[in-house]
Amino acid sequence: MRVLVVEDDALLGDAVQAGLIQAGFAVDWVRDGVAATHALQTDTYAAVVLDLGLPRLSGLDVLRRLRERDDPVPVLILTARDTVDDRVQGLDAGADDYLIKPFDMGELGARLRALIRRASGKPAPVLRVGDVELDPAAHRARFRGNAVDLSAKEFAVLHALMSSAGKVLSRAQIEQQLYAWGEEIESNAVEVHIHHLRRKLAPETIQTIRGVGYLLPRAPRS
Repeated sequence: MRVLVVEDDALLGDAVQAGLIQAGFAVDWVRDGVAATHALQTDTYAAVVLDLGLPRLSGLDVLRRLRERDDPVPVLILTARDTVDDRVQGLDAGADDYLIKPFDMGELGARLRALIRRASGKPAPVLRVGDVELDPAAHRARFRGNAVDLSAKEFAVLHALMSSAGKVLSRAQIEQQLYAWGEEIESNAVEVHIHHLRRKLAPETIQTIRGVGYLLPRAPRS
């Protein structure tokens, strides 16, 4: 799950980025509102963590521009502004959630996972497709009831496929969810992760749609 963090405080932004990476997110971080608007126009994110007091363009203006072009990406406002009026203004501008500084990183991660679940139409905290079960909060996977040991990237690929079960995802779409700016992407990385997942689950679990991408079918559980 790739998220955008918009925070001008260097120490806090670095801490949030590191904490979310530790929680299994791919994270891009920008420090002003203009950069945030550009990132949101050029990249696809599962969610946005947005400060309000930003240089060049305020967080509320970033949010209003986002909603004016009907972008539905979930936005969590993360700010020191703690009055009721501030919260009402942020939510009415299009935010989906509001968290006051100082905050707990565990709560931030949990709120983001909840926002992403609701946005994808899958409110249950544990994903289940066929014989595969995935718990993003615990970073735990099971196949036919047995625990499966996955690397961080294998887990992320499986999460992307399960979140879009029944739909074909291209390699580019999977890469978009897996990698933040600056991360080196080997040309066959997705193929390698898919190969490992098939070996650890079952070969038929993930289908290759030649010339298009990869599919995790909505098969009934056996």
